[in-house]
Amino acid sequence: MEQFILIAYIICLSILFIFGAHGFVMIYHYYRHRNEVEGDLQLNDTPMVTIQLPLYNEMYVVRRLIDASCAIDYPKDRLEIQVLDDSTDETVDLVASIVREKQAQGYNIIHGHRTNRQGFKAGALKEGLKTAKGDFVAIFDADFIPKPEFLKKTIPYFFADQNIGMVQTRWEHLNGDYSLMTRTQAMALDGHFVIEQNIRNKAGYFINFNGTGGVWRKATIIDAGNWQSDT
Repeated sequence: MEQFILIAYIICLSILFIFGAHGFVMIYHYYRHRNEVEGDLQLNDTPMVTIQLPLYNEMYVVRRLIDASCAIDYPKDRLEIQVLDDSTDETVDLVASIVREKQAQGYNIIHGHRTNRQGFKAGALKEGLKTAKGDFVAIFDADFIPKPEFLKKTIPYFFADQNIGMVQTRWEHLNGDYSLMTRTQAMALDGHFVIEQNIRNKAGYFINFNGTGGVWRKATIIDAGNWQSDT
């Protein structure tokens, strides 16, 4: 029994060591690429873009999200906003009211409400993609506030390199200094976006999509097999 425990302990330590070694690789590439600065690209074309806003019972932040999405600096006739609402509470009526208000202001925005929640968030995104008119798809969770220049800073990368299928942006914090807990969370997220994502990209490694705050080439999603709830 003792020998079994010792072997299991050594295996666990080995797995943790291999996983932790990833940090040393990132440090190496950080110093190797630390002086590389990418300049901002200019938006020379305005392709059709669909913004997807997946929601589930988000009544306290949904207006802020929709307001910020509509305020994005991009031609109205080249922008489509899909509010993908799986809510089961009063969020449904609130979203319907906000969407009607925005439609009256001339925004191309729709409210899609599902009742079965099949596939959860992935299912909602997949359902919205069936009717999405955009060649590119931006995704924001309910607790995000996209800045007005979001599309002007992300879309140009797709035209600079036709092999780019996704652009992930860094998350920022509204209340990072509120408490020790929020400071700790902000530090962990900053480490991921400022160091890991940034350096992996500069080193030519794959980066992951963080589920929100990014833009996809629609053809890439389809080519990869579309959204799947098990991933």
